[in-house]
Amino acid sequence: MSVSAFNNFAKHSAAVVGSPWAFVLAVIIVMTWVVTGPHFAYSDTWQLVINTGTTIVTFLMVFLIQNTQNRDAKAVHLKLDELIYGVHGARNSLIDLENLSDQELEVLQQQFERLRKKGDPHTPTRQTP
Repeated sequence: MSVSAFNNFAKHSAAVVGSPWAFVLAVIIVMTWVVTGPHFAYSDTWQLVINTGTTIVTFLMVFLIQNTQNRDAKAVHLKLDELIYGVHGARNSLIDLENLSDQELEVLQQQFERLRKKGDPHTPTRQTP
């Protein structure tokens, strides 16, 4: 399966699995399992069915969710980069922040905290009612 095919599959799957109908289907499956408990005398096999099913679904969903989150994060970063690049006076050095180390991000966070406390004249202050 190519990367493009997987991305398309992941996007489609995320849309389907994130729908209200998928939730309703999951509830129906669980309720069916619960109702069949007495018929199977709450046996180990009966319990194994739901445990195995939910484990497999959870395992596979982790990869689909991660793919969707990675794509969304990349799109948000690109949009923010475009805004930073397009705003006069913005520091273009902030465009690639996601590639900085944790220590470098901490230094930048402290710089912005100092600016906030100092009160940058270029930043409008919010009036509280």
